[in-house]
Amino acid sequence: MWRGTWLASLILLSGCGVTGAVDCSAWRPILVGRDDVLTRETAAAILAHDETGRRLCGW
Repeated sequence: MWRGTWLASLILLSGCGVTGAVDCSAWRPILVGRDDVLTRETAAAILAHDETGRRLCGW
């Protein structure tokens, strides 16, 4: 029984694999203004987002 469940799960999850192509049409850099107040965590999340976009989408 577990073997069939495992195989079915593997087949379903394989559809989520990365093909190498990245669609950047829905994503944009997050721009921060001088008046914005950010926590360290928010600033780190924005930086990670923008660096990933630069690497994958050429921002």
